Amino acid sequence: MGHLTYAGSTQYEIDDRMLAHAKAVVSAKLRRQESFLLSWTVDAHAGSGRVSLWMSPSIPLEFRFSGSRVPQLNGMWLEALMEMANSSRGLVLVTEQEAEQIAAGRQAPPSV
Repeated sequence: MGHLTYAGSTQYEIDDRMLAHAKAVVSAKLRRQESFLLSWTVDAHAGSGRVSLWMSPSIPLEFRFSGSRVPQLNGMWLEALMEMANSSRGLVLVTEQEAEQIAAGRQAPPSV
């Protein structure tokens, strides 16, 4: 499990593979000076609920991965995540399988 450190102080545990995909999308948006909302659901073992973070170029972020290998990125997953990031709802972290369904147009993104 990797970690996303937000605003230099708050850490969130996120699977390395999902974090790598989120990093690619977040980096692309922030490089263009675009702010947006990043959201995900929290697993029951971590207390359940939802998290939403405002992503802005002025807020420090750190992506820390536990594994030494860089995961291969899935183009359909990136496409689905970027499409959500460009929507008024913002980027919702979804699984690879959910993203492939979204990219294929078979399912709407989950609400967070």
